[in-house]
Amino acid sequence: MEQRKIQQVGGGTYTVSLPKRWAERNGITAGKTVHIDVHGDEQVVIEPESPTDDATSRVQLTVADESPDRLERTVKAAYVAGFEELVLEAPEGFSFAQRKAVEQVANVFIGVALTAETETELTVRALLDANEVSVRQSVRQLRFTALSMHRDAMAALVGDEEPPVADRDDEADRLYAMIDRHFGRGLSRLDEVDALGLNRSELFELRAAARELELVADNAETIGAVAEAVETLPDASQAEKLRGFARDARDVVERGTAVVVGDGDTEVANDALETRKATRSAVEALDRELADTAGDYRLGRALDALGRTVECGGRIAELGLRAATRRGEFAPPESAAPASDGDGGR
Repeated sequence: MEQRKIQQVGGGTYTVSLPKRWAERNGITAGKTVHIDVHGDEQVVIEPESPTDDATSRVQLTVADESPDRLERTVKAAYVAGFEELVLEAPEGFSFAQRKAVEQVANVFIGVALTAETETELTVRALLDANEVSVRQSVRQLRFTALSMHRDAMAALVGDEEPPVADRDDEADRLYAMIDRHFGRGLSRLDEVDALGLNRSELFELRAAARELELVADNAETIGAVAEAVETLPDASQAEKLRGFARDARDVVERGTAVVVGDGDTEVANDALETRKATRSAVEALDRELADTAGDYRLGRALDALGRTVECGGRIAELGLRAATRRGEFAPPESAAPASDGDGGR
């Protein structure tokens, strides 16, 4: 990193010279205009072009005989990469299956629409502005969705309720994809980070936590599938243990996420990590117990998913501990309490 001395012009304006190699590489000469972004209170970034002219503004692709699956993956990748407008051109025209695939995937994502459609061209636009997005609130919503799925799946597994009918994993996937999109844009565009009201460290931690929450939802889906398939439910003793482990696993996820989004401090994170350690050992003990009995072997798959949920919560709590430490939040235990989403984290 270079160091350059600040100079003062005419007793007023402060100036600093630009590195010559950088200027030449970007075609900057005397009289050219550069864009200056004041990012937060500590950073000033100089860009040779307006960020609105970058590659994420418009993506144009030519479609030949690509399969609907490949087209679907292409639209998904462009969305997460941060496109604002994706134009698909098919000189020979789109097949019915291709057109349907693009329409379906455009309807899946939050704030995305198929805005123009001709025989040879489809235009997909992202309509949600970063100023309208709260990544923190999206993570809270993702936590609520994942933990609700987990609660219902576990209740079905121990015979308290019927297996859940509604598939909410798609909702979790949509929320994560939106968070991942803004994270990707924030890596290359400081104006995106500013619009979100975050710094890059915060954005990284929120995105990493969201990824773990998506995995919690996936684990809940696995547990729900086992609940539908098993022929022999756990006995009363095992069911009670499973209920307790599930409550503790959700508590770890609840508390860890609270710290990442700024609703808790280091004490909350440390409490979650201690619960993770105890629950991990208890789950491993029950796993050995189930292996020695003649019960349905598929219960082991559900218990494995429960253990993975605990680990997801632990990784979120570790992210929260780092975030809270960076924020300088070292509250005493009696003042540390995570905000609730209204579901009690259970």
